[in-house]
Amino acid sequence: MTVRRILRGAAALAFTATAVLTGAAQAQAEGGTGDGCPYGAVCIYPENVTPVNNPHPSHIFYSYGFHRVYNQFGNHWVFNNQYDGAVAELCKSVNTDCTESIPSQQGWYVDMTPINSLHLREHYQ
Repeated sequence: MTVRRILRGAAALAFTATAVLTGAAQAQAEGGTGDGCPYGAVCIYPENVTPVNNPHPSHIFYSYGFHRVYNQFGNHWVFNNQYDGAVAELCKSVNTDCTESIPSQQGWYVDMTPINSLHLREHYQ
């Protein structure tokens, strides 16, 4: 009888530990950093750097609106780690001429030479 009780307790403990770990992993996937980019932000990585190998963005933007981008030339990963469908637009002029929109939870390898600003906005605008 005591052995059964111990086995049941061990099984219950294993089940609980698995549920906690699964919940933590799911929360990390839905609301954690992605390759060093905080959840809710848009990140630019250094030139020719693969984020998974070097998860250290050179620029991090958190707020909606236009953000000037200075001295970024060549190819860079831009990761939109925003949520609720928010987009990150690449703009060739300062605060205008936004030609491409990166959907939330996507990263694009972009030639940043012609890009002068990013426009972070909610999806419905």
